[in-house]
Amino acid sequence: MSDADRPFIPVRFAVLTVSDTRSLGDDKSGQTLADRIEAAGHVLAARDIVPDDRDRIRDRVLAWSRDEGVDAVITTGGTGFTGRDVTPEALESIFEKRMDGFSEVFHRISYDKIGTSTIQSRATGGVVNATFVFVLPGSPGACKDAWDGILKAQFDYRHMPCNFVEIMPRLDEHLRRSGK
Repeated sequence: MSDADRPFIPVRFAVLTVSDTRSLGDDKSGQTLADRIEAAGHVLAARDIVPDDRDRIRDRVLAWSRDEGVDAVITTGGTGFTGRDVTPEALESIFEKRMDGFSEVFHRISYDKIGTSTIQSRATGGVVNATFVFVLPGSPGACKDAWDGILKAQFDYRHMPCNFVEIMPRLDEHLRRSGK
């Protein structure tokens, strides 16, 4: 449902691909997200690739979360169960608030497409420094599912009954109350 009387408000996204093998030239998942972000009328504020390394993943996301030019971060890659898959561990530890519903809805959408194989992903979401952070699997299909099925609507101010854009100004209330 949408309210056509409300104006569209562009959001500034950063996209981080977590991979030991990809470059910007062959990063299909990161490009899928970048293309969808811009097609929806939002701003691609930054894009980067880091290896599957907890510290590098965490440091890049923390830097973007402190950048006033970034409202939301989407990562792709490193959500599986192999030894190199460390993106959830790197980022959930810095979440001020977890978004359990994101993972649940992502898996519901994914189940309709790939069945029980969806359990092999540890997609997650949360808030870091008043910045939304979403952790997606490294496949272009998963990135499409998350954007098309969840994020596109939630980052459209016209989406009703509620959306992420309308609560963005209040994401740091807990920090302001505690004097941080």
